[in-house]
Amino acid sequence: MDRRYLVAGNWKMNKTYPEALQLAQQIAQGAQNLPDTIEIVLAPPAIYLQSLQTVVQDVSGLHVAAQNCHQALKGAYTGELAAPMLASLGLSYVILGHSERRQYFQEQGALLAQKVDAVLDTTEMGVIFCCGEPLEVREAGTQDAYVQQQLEESLWHRSAEDLQRVVVAYEPIWAIGTGKTATPAQAQAMHAFLRRSVANQYGATTAQQLRLLYGGSCKPSNAADLFAQPDVDGALVGGASLKSEDFLSIIQARLQQF
Repeated sequence: MDRRYLVAGNWKMNKTYPEALQLAQQIAQGAQNLPDTIEIVLAPPAIYLQSLQTVVQDVSGLHVAAQNCHQALKGAYTGELAAPMLASLGLSYVILGHSERRQYFQEQGALLAQKVDAVLDTTEMGVIFCCGEPLEVREAGTQDAYVQQQLEESLWHRSAEDLQRVVVAYEPIWAIGTGKTATPAQAQAMHAFLRRSVANQYGATTAQQLRLLYGGSCKPSNAADLFAQPDVDGALVGGASLKSEDFLSIIQARLQQF
């Protein structure tokens, strides 16, 4: 079954406003005339979301995502952003469960389930849901059970129909910002496991429709090998998304695998 590929750039807490606009404009220029088999998503700091929507609005297949949202729909939560607020800007996706949110802000499965519910129940946005294991879990060989538990805690209460609006990004935490990368075989093994896990929960059709991204230090030098794996549908790119030439190279690597 064909799945629409996706390459997302998570800019994290980087770029001043002029730098962000320039980067978005460069990517928009380089992403003209994309085939409809691929989506490109930019996730800038929240204060730039509306401006980037303006930059990408006329480029087919290029979308903007938020890096996070609050689980409440409104209220006295100073500094937070609700899913309906983000949706009102016309955003396409929200990233939830990133390892940095889990580590630095103690976001755990039950809270992330509430955030998933807020997005799916009150908006038309999709969710890019992150999962992945730290080094000690990988070294113990228990990464499959660890990652499956993350899905069970935050996604498995939703229906198969809801899962059509979810993209799962596997991020081996030991490979984020370290320069290390899971080998293509390691990435494929986890992605294949995730697809089997979804099949066991929701059936083969839902599992085959689910898009799985690799999110651990993807860069131009390793993107082609990662994308050659049958269950790697794209990437959630961190550092390499901050340079337009690197990010566009990764997009081309994905296109060349068609």
